[in-house]
Amino acid sequence: MLGFEELLRGFTIALQPVNLLAGFVGALVGTVVGVMPGLGPTAAMSLMLPFSVTYGPTAGIIMLAGVWYGAMYGGSTTSILVNIPGEAASVVTCLDGYQMARNGRAGAALAVAAAGSWVAGTLGILALQAFAPPLGKAALRFGPPEYLALMVFAFVVLSGLIGEEQAKGVLMLALGLFLGLVGVDPISGMPRFTFGPTVLVQGIDLLAIAVGLFGVAEVLGIAAAPYRPHLVEKVRLRSLYPNRDEVRRSVGPTLRGSALGFLMGLVPGPAPTLSTFIAYSLEKRMSKRPAEFGRGAVEGVAGPESANNGAVIGSLVPFLALGIPFSPTAAVMLAGLRMHNVEAGPMLFRNAPDVFWGFVAAMYLGNLMLLVLNLPLVGLFARIATIRPQVLVPVVSILCLVGAYSTRASVFDIWVMLAAGVAGFWFRRWGFPVAPLAIGMVLGPMTENNLRLTMQLLDGDITRIAWRPLAMAFLVAAGVFQVFVRRRARLTLTSEEKA
Repeated sequence: MLGFEELLRGFTIALQPVNLLAGFVGALVGTVVGVMPGLGPTAAMSLMLPFSVTYGPTAGIIMLAGVWYGAMYGGSTTSILVNIPGEAASVVTCLDGYQMARNGRAGAALAVAAAGSWVAGTLGILALQAFAPPLGKAALRFGPPEYLALMVFAFVVLSGLIGEEQAKGVLMLALGLFLGLVGVDPISGMPRFTFGPTVLVQGIDLLAIAVGLFGVAEVLGIAAAPYRPHLVEKVRLRSLYPNRDEVRRSVGPTLRGSALGFLMGLVPGPAPTLSTFIAYSLEKRMSKRPAEFGRGAVEGVAGPESANNGAVIGSLVPFLALGIPFSPTAAVMLAGLRMHNVEAGPMLFRNAPDVFWGFVAAMYLGNLMLLVLNLPLVGLFARIATIRPQVLVPVVSILCLVGAYSTRASVFDIWVMLAAGVAGFWFRRWGFPVAPLAIGMVLGPMTENNLRLTMQLLDGDITRIAWRPLAMAFLVAAGVFQVFVRRRARLTLTSEEKA
């Protein structure tokens, strides 16, 4: 197996008490976050960033990843038992999972969802272990022109996946780019976009913006929504056994969902959510009994639940190998590594191999922890979804304040967090996606630096990038993708007009 010796060394790192504890805490917090309606993994990861600083980069990234895929696990619990999707990627699970619960098969649905998530996670980690290091080595051949072209490709793909209202998404992406440029010019050393106040010379902290957009905004949203108590379907541990027919019917969807989710994770955008809808549609088309879908089909649980966990692992490949976050959750993980002066990307495998292989080994262990956690404690986790907002909101608010202040010990960051939270709340009300803003803050400085280095390398003649085959391949791919998106939008508009 590729990297077998490195993986053994990774297990020696992952089995250290601090890393085991980080994995367990991340898995537990992620599961709890997954069952809480509204509070998504991005907000939770933003809140966990300050706590991850204390224990080093390996433990920090293990904890953040545990929160991320733990939320994918936990979201299925309330979808099945309470008909509440704890996370956006668990919306599809409600369709058949809750119907299985109403038909007396809640335990089987939970077992199938947990097993599918474990299989998808394990297969995804194997693929991550196989593909990320070679991709990172290939990326070492990239120069500034190649990275610039890759950034252009990333922006084009993101612009095609930021929602139905393209103008709003592009505007939020541009706002993120601007905020990422506030501070000191990296070449001239002169302040820019500070408009006078010296406090802006140090730049706007990504953590404060992320905590505000995804944490404070969620708190405001929860507080503004009316509270409705929900009934929880009871399930006993001895009922967590699917019958032979359910096991047979779930094997194929689990494997297909795992592969589909991993491939979707390699594409920018909300991969976990999109992959669940595609997996559900695929299973319905392939099923010999499509009429059962929506009435308690086990395939409608196994396929989407495998897909969302596979997508989480898949999205780690471009993040770790290229240093490019294709989702806001990956952007938060990138911020967590930078807080330890560790850069994701090709140099990660050379400068910090213990971080990568310790992380991979810890994910194997964390995936097993999640399986053990989710099945015996389903009743407890389901009841967490019924916590009243009056209890939840103050606790999360305090964590937001601590998280924003602790990184730079700056009161200014608290004001930035509060402003971002209020803005994020109204952005969502007005239909503006907030994820492109966070991604823009990460990609903006990277794009600027590579653009300047490219201009210096090519003596100011940007047209000479045509003589760089890899760079041109990315630019051509960006053009092809843009043509595809416009053609699809035109066909959609035509079909709507005919209807």
